[in-house]
Amino acid sequence: MSIETNVFGDTVDGVLGEVLGGASDEVFLVNPTVGTLEALLDVLDTATVRVNVLAAESQLKELSRDFKLASRAADYEDDGRLTLSIYDEPANTVVVTESFTTALVAGGSQVAGLTTTEEGFVDATYDRYAAAFEDANAFDLRTPGTTHVSETLAESLGEQTAADFEAALAAMETARGDGTDLSEVTVALLVAARNEQLLYDISKWGEDTGVASKATFSRTKTDLEERGIIDTEKVPIDVGRPRLRLKLADDRLKNVSASELASVAQSVLAK
Repeated sequence: MSIETNVFGDTVDGVLGEVLGGASDEVFLVNPTVGTLEALLDVLDTATVRVNVLAAESQLKELSRDFKLASRAADYEDDGRLTLSIYDEPANTVVVTESFTTALVAGGSQVAGLTTTEEGFVDATYDRYAAAFEDANAFDLRTPGTTHVSETLAESLGEQTAADFEAALAAMETARGDGTDLSEVTVALLVAARNEQLLYDISKWGEDTGVASKATFSRTKTDLEERGIIDTEKVPIDVGRPRLRLKLADDRLKNVSASELASVAQSVLAK
C-alpha cells in the first residue's frame, strides 16, 4: 500500500497516522515540532512502521524534559521502531519514503498531508535525508522506556507500587517538574510513601533504571518532607544506619486513589 493522494484531517496524529499507514518501507520524519513528535508516539501505539526522526536539537530536548513523552519514545527506541537524530538544518516538516514524500502543513483548524509520488523528486528527497541521517548524531533521551520502568519497579517494590506509579503518571498531562506539574521523581516518592516503601529501595530502583540519581531522590524527599507532604520513620537494620520508611504525611493525600495522587499533591504544594 502507498499513499498517492493528499490527506486532510483535524489533528496531526490523524493525518500522520494515515500517511504512515501508507508506508511499507523505512520512513524519515524531518524537522518535526514537539507536537508532531507527540503525535508520532500516538501513531506508533498502533502502527508498526520504523521511523527515523531528524529533528532540531531544541525540539528533542523539549521532548526529553517531559518524562511521559521521553519514556514512551524510549520504549519505541528499545523495540527498534524509532530513532532520534539531531538535524538543525532548515527544512519543511516532511515524511519521506522511497515511494512518496508528504509535507505536513497546519492551516487554521485543519492539518494537511500534501503528497507527491513524482519519481525524480521522491528519489532525490529520499537520498538527501538518508545521507543526512547517516551523518547525524544520535540524540540520547537519557530516560528509560515505560515497559522497563514498569517491569523493574514491580520487581523491586511490588506490583501494587508499580500499578500506582503507572496510574499516577497516566492521570498527568505532563511530567516535567517545572512548577506547573510534578516530576517523575516526586511521583515515585509519593507512590512509595503511599505504599510505605523504604527510601533506600525506591532511590536504588531509580538510579539503577536511569530515572534519576539517589542524590536527586534524597533531595526531593527532603523537600517534600519539609513541606509536609511525606514523613519518614527509621527502620533498624542488622548492620549500618537505620533506613527510612516513607509515609504520606498530609491527610488530603491518604484517602485518594493513585490516579488522583499527583493532582492533589500538586494543589497542596501550590498553596
